[in-house]
Order: sequence, then structure tokens, then C-alpha cells
Amino acid sequence: MNEHSRAEFEQVLRRATTSAIEWPTLALIAACHAAWLAAGMLHAAAPWLATGLLALPIALHSSLQHEAIHRHPTRSAAWNEALVFLPIGLLIPYRRYRETHLAHHIDIRITDPHDDPESFYWTAAEHQRLPRVLRLLLAWNASVAGRLVIGPAIATVRFLLAEARLGLSLRGAAARAWREAWALHALGLMAVLAIIHFVFVMPFLAYFGAVYLAMALLGLRGFAEHRWAEAVDARTVIVERSWLGWLFLHNNLHLVHHKQPHLPWYDLPEAFRAHRGEWLALNEGYVFPNYRAVFAAHGLRAKEPVVHPEHHGLAPTGSRSQTST
Repeated sequence: MNEHSRAEFEQVLRRATTSAIEWPTLALIAACHAAWLAAGMLHAAAPWLATGLLALPIALHSSLQHEAIHRHPTRSAAWNEALVFLPIGLLIPYRRYRETHLAHHIDIRITDPHDDPESFYWTAAEHQRLPRVLRLLLAWNASVAGRLVIGPAIATVRFLLAEARLGLSLRGAAARAWREAWALHALGLMAVLAIIHFVFVMPFLAYFGAVYLAMALLGLRGFAEHRWAEAVDARTVIVERSWLGWLFLHNNLHLVHHKQPHLPWYDLPEAFRAHRGEWLALNEGYVFPNYRAVFAAHGLRAKEPVVHPEHHGLAPTGSRSQTST
């Protein structure tokens, strides 16, 4: 890269959004909630279709929560939380997602089994203590097929166990913030369950099925997002093209998001296209043309080992609570 190109690229990395309200994101939030209600109310006429369709707005809602964490569609954290607060995905309190995801954005920690809350790696010592059947399941979870089939269950169990341990260990203001996050989530969850029962007239088990499908879709996005590499920027993937990019709000261009988390979702493709060569050089060619290529490469084969290749058994310095979105 010549000096002019490097200077231009660095200017792109520093570019800030100036819009006070991002209207495309605000409109998408409204459309997502409307689609969720429409799909749910379809249950009485077409139960199986409704369950499948519900997975789409549930997955999209998680992507919109991710946008809100990064100060979209407004500059107000409180307004953004209010816009996406309703926990239609059931599992993760918004404020816990926000805390763990922002910790994940300390890029030097990416993939660390202790310090990256979104890492799927284990330390050798922790992995060795697991029962053999769990080690086998984790090995399967390192393939695309495993991530889609059992990945949501593994992510759910790990998240809830980690949150329980965290809740017992915290003290003072941190403990109060943790309890508040879960209390607010419980209030939102009661509203969602009431809508499922009284408006959708849908069995909870069927709705849980839709949530599981949504988590599988998000698991496909998360499967290749990060890998271990010595260079920090080489740890984050770029999946160049996919219609699923709309569902993931273009987080398939994941390195672009990590380097420019201030950019709204609809600006990510342009930011990538304008400097494609520089992005691919930055992450040392960790790129797939689409998710079909991800599946072709790792559908039944592990992308990498379950145990972190370079972890040295250091004591944890942060929460191990894991989210999959």
C-alpha cells in the first residue's frame, strides 16, 4: 500500500457518523417488531410456517440490539435501549449483552478463553476437566453442522451457568447493576410471554423452537467471525457476500465493524467496497466469498481446535459469561 492509499485508508478508519438520528435503523426496528407480531399471529392458521417465519425477526432483533449497543440509531444509550429492549429472543438481558459485547470489542483480547466473553475456545486445563461426552460435543460444535444443531443449546447452557457464577461472585455496585439487568429482563420477558400466550395463542414450546432456529442462524454468522492469529486484525473474518447480510445487518463484514464500530449497518458495505484490498491485507486474507464457502470448508470439519492454541493458562481477569450474538 503506498503512502497516499494508507493515509486515505486511515482516514476511513477514523470517519465518524454525524447523523443525530439514523432513520433507516429506526424504520427497521419498527418493521422488525411488526414482522414479529405478524408472524406470531399467523400461528393459528399455519403453525409450522409461523414458527419458521418467527425465527427471522427474532434473529434480526438480535442484530438490531447489537446496533443499539454501538449507539445506533440515536446518540442516546437510554433511547436505544428502549427501542430494542423487548426480549423477543428470551435468553439474554440487553444490559448483559451490552456489557459482554463491549468487552469483546477490546480487540487485543479477541479469542482469549477468559477475557473475551464471545470466545468459543477453552483452556487446556478447563477442557481436560470436562466429561468425555462434553468434549465430543464441543468438537462437533467446532463444525458448521454442529454449531447449527447443538450450538444454540451449548451457548445457552454456558451463558446461564456463567451468569449464575457471576451473580454469586459480584459485590457492591457491580452486583446491583447485574441484578438490575436481570430484573429489567424479567419484566420484559413477562410482556413477551403474555403476547405469545394471549395474542399469538401459541404454545411456548413452539415459540422456543423459533428462538432455537434464530439462534442457529446467528450461530452461522458467529461461526467464522473470529479465529486465533498472532496479528490482532487477522483474528476477524470478512464474508464478502450473502443475502443473510441483511439479517445480520452486514456483520458478515466483521472486520469492518470491529475497526469502525461507529458506522451504522447500512454504511458497512460501502466502507468495505471502497478499500477491499486494504481490508483483506489487514486481516491477512481471512476471508470467505459467502456462507456457502464457509459450509463447504467446515460443514463437517472443525474450523480449529476447541482448546486455544496459544493460551498459557493465565488467571481470568474478566467475566467468562458468553453470548453468541
